[in-house]
Amino acid sequence: MATTTAPVPAPTTAARPAADRPAADRPAAVRRQELAAFLRSRRERISPEQVGLPVTGRRRTPGLRREEVAQLAAVGVTWYTWLEQGRDIQVSAQVLQSVARALLLDPTERAHLFVLAGSDDPAPVVECATVTPAVRLLLTQLEPMPAAVLNNRYDVLAYNRAYTWIVGDLDRLPFEDRNLMWLAFTESTFQRSLVDIDEAQPSLVARFRAAMADHGAEPAWKTLVVRLRKASPAFEAAWQQHEVAGLGNGLKRFLLPEVGLLRFEYTNLWLGPRPSHRLVAYTPQDDATRRALDGLAGSS
Repeated sequence: MATTTAPVPAPTTAARPAADRPAADRPAAVRRQELAAFLRSRRERISPEQVGLPVTGRRRTPGLRREEVAQLAAVGVTWYTWLEQGRDIQVSAQVLQSVARALLLDPTERAHLFVLAGSDDPAPVVECATVTPAVRLLLTQLEPMPAAVLNNRYDVLAYNRAYTWIVGDLDRLPFEDRNLMWLAFTESTFQRSLVDIDEAQPSLVARFRAAMADHGAEPAWKTLVVRLRKASPAFEAAWQQHEVAGLGNGLKRFLLPEVGLLRFEYTNLWLGPRPSHRLVAYTPQDDATRRALDGLAGSS
């Protein structure tokens, strides 16, 4: 396969330790290091056979070699190596597309790559961190169906009474613990009651990582990740996989001591022009769940 070499600018501030760089450059440096780790994780999961390359010799590490990715993407080996090392180099959208194809990225992974590379980033939208009275009224009107307003970091910003049946009394928790990531990976009513918690945890981490691409240098995001890595080996294991996934609707099952098994279909309803704050509503999947919700509403 013919290879064309992309022009390679000299590395700049990335050659200096992060602590020695100007403060304004650190967010970009954090994003470059996340990009480097993401590229390595994607490269290591692909076998030569998957991309039509012959297997030659013993491989000390799994997946493709850097020079093979460079060949498949038609870019210079040195340039791709610098990109995977988190160097401060210029990268075009065209080259990113080639790398995405070479690494067999799915649509969510491809979008994650572009965000981390800082390419074609849409104009930032000013987001309102408050929940309007109209949204609070909507939460109340949805009872006895559980519903809550979440942000991209999975902070629970507002919720109705029914939501506490499946996640516990959030008012008793400090604000920093009112977060579904934290509740899913630490001892909580949510963790105990969610039947398929083992399957839910990795997908939660994948969606959280995808959302974090735009916020990797923000203290609140970094603090949450540090807390989770210290508190939960399950989170640490999932975090090291570098999986990313988009948000979607689906099914959840909760087992409550008072009423037994509840089956829900959950739906994300976006509250603004950009996917960020969303209302998540849990609708009963069967008559038994509907009757159980009515019973909980009548007894509380």
